[in-house]
Amino acid sequence: MGERPDTTPTRVPAPNAPDRVGAEGLEAKWGELWEKEGTYAFDRSAVREEVYSIDTPPPTVSGSLHVGHVFSYTHTDVVARYQRMTGKAVFYPMGWDDNGLPTERRVQNYYGVRVDPTLPYVEDFTPPHEGGEGKSIKARDQLPISRKNFVELCERLTVEDEAQFEALWRYLGLSVDWTQNYQTIGAKARKIAQAAFLKNLERGEAYQSEAPGLWDITFQTAVAQAELESREYPGFYHRL
Repeated sequence: MGERPDTTPTRVPAPNAPDRVGAEGLEAKWGELWEKEGTYAFDRSAVREEVYSIDTPPPTVSGSLHVGHVFSYTHTDVVARYQRMTGKAVFYPMGWDDNGLPTERRVQNYYGVRVDPTLPYVEDFTPPHEGGEGKSIKARDQLPISRKNFVELCERLTVEDEAQFEALWRYLGLSVDWTQNYQTIGAKARKIAQAAFLKNLERGEAYQSEAPGLWDITFQTAVAQAELESREYPGFYHRL
């Protein structure tokens, strides 16, 4: 008997369809093209009625990325893309929240240092540790350094952390206008915020007063209300 003919259908790939191997590097390829063509760039010539502005909440630059970051900012991106399809000029910037206590603690844990304003500045300072991986180094083990040296370490580490965040957002393909980028610790953001507060003060929308502040006696720094953790302790009530 003769052999049966092979009836297996031949798979003909679609034109320009990337195969499993060719899919590698697609994120970088299209990301570069979108950047070059200004696909997501904000049109500043658009009139106000045509603009959809997104007040992007800047993620805290903690040095630790997780699925929550991806999940949260994907929501915003879906809204941005929908508004573009309706014909809106979408203002979708990205910022980094690198100003305040989280950055201070991040630098303390990463480099093993803490601020002592009484100490002099040291040129070409090398921190005792690098890469704390989020592990808390006890205050007694942290090397005291000058304020200027500490600020320099903050600026150095936030640049590295922000590069990691941006790389992930670009890899995800978020439709952010990367020409509209800001840092809460940046000079431009500080200038705008200070000017806004002064205007609030002039219009009677804000007030100035001397009042008690929350102070961390261990790390010698002010503490925001949001950083507090409520705990109940047994105590006594005395009536005099």
